[in-house]
Amino acid sequence: MGRNRYNRLRGMTLVEVMVSIFIVLVAMEGFTILFLRSWQSNAFLVETGLASAAASRAVSVTVSELRKVRQGDNGDYPIEAGDDFDLTAYIDIDEDGVTERVHYFLDNGDFKRGIREPSATQPVTYASGDGTVTTLASDIANEPTEPVFTYYNEDYPGDTVNNPLATPISIRAARLAKVRLVINIDPNNAPDDTNIESFTEFRNLNDYAQ
Repeated sequence: MGRNRYNRLRGMTLVEVMVSIFIVLVAMEGFTILFLRSWQSNAFLVETGLASAAASRAVSVTVSELRKVRQGDNGDYPIEAGDDFDLTAYIDIDEDGVTERVHYFLDNGDFKRGIREPSATQPVTYASGDGTVTTLASDIANEPTEPVFTYYNEDYPGDTVNNPLATPISIRAARLAKVRLVINIDPNNAPDDTNIESFTEFRNLNDYAQ
């Protein structure tokens, strides 16, 4: 009677203690891995959201500015040049009455805008290159077959034969442009790309003969 009571009340053996500790450690490791993966996933989603928001703002700003193209202060045509990943036009970018030469371009995954002020002398000239350069969006993943800029003539969308225009464009043929940015913060491991695009009309070109 006394021996049975002792067997019921005695503590865990060393083996049982070791097994219990092992089980706890395995459970803790699993929880830690789950937590880290969840944290990494959430961090990735946050970074993707921030990159997408920046790209969306960049597209919105670009199409808004391109609607205001106008003749350069040196008399040049409103659009200087246009290619798949480059567009240069004359715009009063800061609405101060002076027309800047504005260059939008993709550079190693960054979508940038370069601005060149005209000279203060007469006749007005624009120095070569970009005066100031600002990065509008990063983590841009457009492939060579995915142009940032696509151009259309005044007959679009009715004219499907000549649209989109071949690049580099004949500057006097372009009347519309599509701006498209592909975002992927980790092209090697990330899920599908995020695409942001919008159309813009070059509104001040009707006074110029093609």
